[in-house]
Amino acid sequence: MILITGATGHFGKLTIDFLLKKGIETSQIAVLVRNTEKATDLNEKGINIRVGDYNDYSSLVRAFRGIDKLLFVSGTDIPNRTSQHEQVLKAAMDAGVKHIIYTSGEFRIEGQDSPLWNFVEAHIKTEKWLKESGLTYTILKNGLYMEYIPYFIGNVLETGIIYLPAGNGKISVALRSEMAEATATILAMEGHENKSYHFVNTEAYGYEDIARYISEFTGKTINYISPTEEEFRKTLQQQGVSIPEEYISIILAQAQGDAEMVSDDMEKLIGRKLTPITTFLQEAYQHG
Repeated sequence: MILITGATGHFGKLTIDFLLKKGIETSQIAVLVRNTEKATDLNEKGINIRVGDYNDYSSLVRAFRGIDKLLFVSGTDIPNRTSQHEQVLKAAMDAGVKHIIYTSGEFRIEGQDSPLWNFVEAHIKTEKWLKESGLTYTILKNGLYMEYIPYFIGNVLETGIIYLPAGNGKISVALRSEMAEATATILAMEGHENKSYHFVNTEAYGYEDIARYISEFTGKTINYISPTEEEFRKTLQQQGVSIPEEYISIILAQAQGDAEMVSDDMEKLIGRKLTPITTFLQEAYQHG
């Protein structure tokens, strides 16, 4: 039986949909949820609902019993994520889970000097624990979802500017749905034991490229301006704009080249070319 954590989120639900399309019976799929009310649609499909919380060890052990493959979606509670992940792995071992598929992150810079250290610390430790656990594992190094691009660049059709301290850094982004499809492929088949996959696109683009593409698709001139971090923060303050510190950390990491990794791993898994960023931008902005 396959169990999926984070099943009420976008990625989890998409993965379940792809498993069903691949012919996996609902009786062979279970989900871990904290609140059963949010899983009503999954319950109606006949999927087994198990209640558990990354902060509640005993609930995890109960939920993981009888599970062959566990899709372990990394937690979102950044301050507590490392300790939560340690609990999930221990519970999986105690419950007799045979194979853990873990959604890690794609990152090049691993030291504490990285702007993304708060994000990647839990991933680095979880990957290490998995490899030392003796469990069969598969590590999915998930990059940034393509769907996040509009949130990063703002309402460019109004402002005419992409204003980010990302320098000449490039980003390799992929659609969340295609990441979920590749994940479902791994869950539905054998042959992926003790391997790591890079869930990024086959090409990386700079924000200057993105500005040019949107200009071409819309006929509106979009310019890319890369201020210093200090200038960026000052501008936000002057405009009374408040954005999460994590957002700035991701942009600064991109400036250091931490999001430039490219790979054809996902194409091999889903058996076709990935959606390029140009297609996504055209659909998102041509009629925007």
